[in-house]
Amino acid sequence: MLSATRPSLRQRLGEFVESQAVQNFIIGLIVLNAITLGLETSSTAQQYIGGFLLWAERAILTVFVIEIGLKLIAFGPRFFRSGWNVFDFIIVGIALAPETGPFSILRALRILRVLRLLSQVERLRMIIEALLRAIPSIGWIAFLLMLVFYIFGVMGTKLFGEDFPEWFGTVGLTMYSLFQVMTLESWSMGIARPVMEIYPYAWLFFVPFILITAFTVLNLFIGIIVNTMQAMHWEEEDAKRTEIEGRAHAERERMVRLLEELHQKVDRMEKDGR
Repeated sequence: MLSATRPSLRQRLGEFVESQAVQNFIIGLIVLNAITLGLETSSTAQQYIGGFLLWAERAILTVFVIEIGLKLIAFGPRFFRSGWNVFDFIIVGIALAPETGPFSILRALRILRVLRLLSQVERLRMIIEALLRAIPSIGWIAFLLMLVFYIFGVMGTKLFGEDFPEWFGTVGLTMYSLFQVMTLESWSMGIARPVMEIYPYAWLFFVPFILITAFTVLNLFIGIIVNTMQAMHWEEEDAKRTEIEGRAHAERERMVRLLEELHQKVDRMEKDGR
């Protein structure tokens, strides 16, 4: 009898922990914890409400540990099949590490608890999952970008390295200078125009590089991520549509069975009446 009740208790516990009310409460605590951790960096806040901040820190961490513990009890080994559960487990585990001795650096990592918002807010989860799914395509775009950097890096070193060794003396220095150019941070007055004073046609080098990197390749990153998010949205809609159609089909089958049973009962009543 006890073994028969255990699965239902664990199931109810899992439904409670995963309920919208509990998740909203955890989200609120994460936001509150982010605020308290920020206030801890203020000497004024520490002077007036330092004790409250310490109490709030321990109370919130206790709730996080209880939540993870309840999930472990409710789901058992299945808890670790979800990457988001593992993420939460690691973040909370870091917070439990001692803050003295060689582990004192972990004190600064407590702010990572704010990242739990990624696993609690559905829209944020979708964005992260889209980024992870787009990694293979992004990798090829990154390879293309590195190829462009290397080509222009060798060209820039050969063209401008002799007169501007601090910017184009080596391929490494040139690629770093090109990275500044790509970000459009002081690229004109800081790099391009001084080079053009000696090499008037240097704009033929810089302008194509900016067009290829800042306005073309980087936009490919955005396009890939947007397309991946669209694909995930369509998959989610298809899954919901399939689920609705499945429920409708099951309901139709149930109605057909009921009609057949009713028809059989009517036939038996007619036979009995004869």
